[in-house]
Amino acid sequence: MAVAPSHHRTWQKKLAREARLRFVGGLCVGLPGVAARLRAELLQIMARPSTDPARSHVALSAAIAEFDSRQQAWLDSANKLLRQSLLAGEPAPEPVAAPPTITSFELVSNEAIEGRIIASRLAALLLELVAMELDSVRRVTQFLEDQELGPADALRPETWCLRLIEAWEAAGLSRKTLDLLWTPMLEALAPMGISGYTAVRRFYDEQGAATEDELRSYRIKRSESERHAPAAAAAAAVAALQQMGGMAAAQGAAGAASGAASMPSGLMPAGGVGAPGWVAMGAARQKNQGVLAQLRGFLQNVAGGRSNGGPTSVRASLGEAGGYVISPALQHALVSPPTAIQSAWFHTAPADDDFDPRQVVAPVALAVRQQSSALKSVASSDEEKAIIEIIALMFQSILNEDRIPAGIRIWFARLQVPVLRVALAEPAFFNDTEHPARQLIDRMGACVLGFESAALNGTTLESEVKRVVQVIEQYPDTGSRVFQLVLKEFQKFLEKHLTGQTPTARELVSLAQQIEQKETLAIQYTIQLRDMLLEMPVDSDVREFLFKQWSDVLAMSAIRFGAEHENTQKFKKAALDLVWSASAKPSKEERARVIRQLPLLQTVLRQGLTLSNIVGERQDEMIKSLMDIVAEAFLAKTNEIPQEHIIALAERLAHLEDALDDVVTEEYPLSAESIELMLGIDTSHIQVIADDGALVQPEVMEWAKNLSLGNWFMLDHNASPLQVQYVWHSQHKQLHLFAALSGSCFLFQMRRMGHYLQAGLLLPRDAEGITARAARDALAKIEANPERLLQ
Repeated sequence: MAVAPSHHRTWQKKLAREARLRFVGGLCVGLPGVAARLRAELLQIMARPSTDPARSHVALSAAIAEFDSRQQAWLDSANKLLRQSLLAGEPAPEPVAAPPTITSFELVSNEAIEGRIIASRLAALLLELVAMELDSVRRVTQFLEDQELGPADALRPETWCLRLIEAWEAAGLSRKTLDLLWTPMLEALAPMGISGYTAVRRFYDEQGAATEDELRSYRIKRSESERHAPAAAAAAAVAALQQMGGMAAAQGAAGAASGAASMPSGLMPAGGVGAPGWVAMGAARQKNQGVLAQLRGFLQNVAGGRSNGGPTSVRASLGEAGGYVISPALQHALVSPPTAIQSAWFHTAPADDDFDPRQVVAPVALAVRQQSSALKSVASSDEEKAIIEIIALMFQSILNEDRIPAGIRIWFARLQVPVLRVALAEPAFFNDTEHPARQLIDRMGACVLGFESAALNGTTLESEVKRVVQVIEQYPDTGSRVFQLVLKEFQKFLEKHLTGQTPTARELVSLAQQIEQKETLAIQYTIQLRDMLLEMPVDSDVREFLFKQWSDVLAMSAIRFGAEHENTQKFKKAALDLVWSASAKPSKEERARVIRQLPLLQTVLRQGLTLSNIVGERQDEMIKSLMDIVAEAFLAKTNEIPQEHIIALAERLAHLEDALDDVVTEEYPLSAESIELMLGIDTSHIQVIADDGALVQPEVMEWAKNLSLGNWFMLDHNASPLQVQYVWHSQHKQLHLFAALSGSCFLFQMRRMGHYLQAGLLLPRDAEGITARAARDALAKIEANPERLLQ
């Protein structure tokens, strides 16, 4: 494109400044609506019941009062700071600063770092929602000023998000209130940002700022200049990566406390900074999101300089809609067997069974590097080269993961090409931590972290990993579907494999299943009995006995003998006989019948209570109390129950199981002694960690419910740290089993496990995940050596 005359260039710069002014003005106009939305959300939160102390009525009332008194100060401060940010958008070069001296350095407070982290997280989430509109404005502004947007440009989401957070703190609003309003703030800011960017692009169009042909020509010109300086282009991409990735380095410097402060409510550590287990997981998730944001920013930068169709084409190559269109030469190379990794594996592995898998890791690592170089040599674009290099570095990191047995690492290495195909075809691989390919590698890796190579060689688990890899290799054209399929198969394998490794684990799982089933049945029987006796004139003490003690007897009998067993039927009849015997007996014949049946009824009641572990004096007291009630019935001091009601009750008791619902149980009393008495097995090898009634934050409980089977944890029980594997949970997730390689087993009740997680006594060995750690290592290598990307 020809060089513009000076007056035209001045007009272009003036147009860009006017666009920023309009954008910031639109934000200022929209902020009162955001404030109204936030206040309405506080009222809605107050209306919802919650056990979280941070969401108690008192805490929320204080938050509303605080927001009411200071929201205008927030709006005023935000207006001022946003308009000040316009100065950063000026394209004039900054003066060269003098070299810093010791006295020129200043300590940045933790509060300031935490504020930047919060703003960075908010901007990263917003960027996902406004990317298309922002890119459209960015391209025109870049054309008008002949340079990229500066790191503190008013148009950047990270800039105006930082100003809003700074204004929040300047107004004296608390971090706790911000945490409560994190999601609604994001939901309110996104449409405001989209509207602002759309208005700017409309302004550009109305002023004739740039035609599509001019934008395309300008991009081609920049692309040509970058091709002559690939290292500089890669370095610029890394700079953009660092901007879009947020304050990852600052987060590490700020420590766990700032990480806790910056987390939205869904990731907020229960118990605050004093909850190391939850903080560790929250920090790991934040770090993973930061890595993904960096990857997206980096790849969009690489693609943005070479797309020729605006934001749609950028998004098509590396965005949500579809994958990058792989060049024919690279497509052929990706499906041409055997791969270099396979050749290295089969060439190096000895035929005998005594080889050390570690001996083959080095040649396989070399093959990974050679294979990547070969693929890059046939790549036709910088996008392809960048993605190939990132995937290669990720698998290099996995091969260097010493905590994974060497033999498993070799099988993981063979997934490099299948994963590369997915990464090229499906941008979600770089956008989503839940992508099937990532999940599969993370799940398999997490399951083998606790094993030494010698302990894993030849095991069923190793065979399953091999099978999974071979299945993926057999279907090269199915993308993530084959990863999704084998992920489901691997999870089903774990459910059977983990509980069948030792007789102790198998016995304990069977035991735990019976415990939860018994407690579930007891609650269900109670519900049914209450429904049956709702309209009957039954003594209150008899009701209490049936609901609390006898429902437990019925449940225990159904588990021990079966619902149709004669013992269970006998106990059901005893409930009917007790109800009838405790009602009024006005006739001589009825009283005589009670006298005849009473010895048998007492015997059955004692049998049932003994089955439920109610013996000795406690049993005698219960029987005496019931017999006193029956005696009172002889004096007609209670209401008579009509015979038809007795007949109907007998019918319902006989078919009690037909009406049972699938009710999830609450916590119930549990101990090793009660298990031994209840089910008659030796529990000396079992550590039962029962509910202690402690308050556990809802977020932690949600985390506990979603732990993945097979993952390894460090358990600190009674000051004895031990590595354990999560091997089983009951149907309703009220009981959870962890097993150590030594054979020790730990049976947790749900809330107590949450308490351990919250207190940091149960810590995941791999909170970050293999693929996230591999991506982070890859990015570190790229930052240190950006030239490698495009070579």
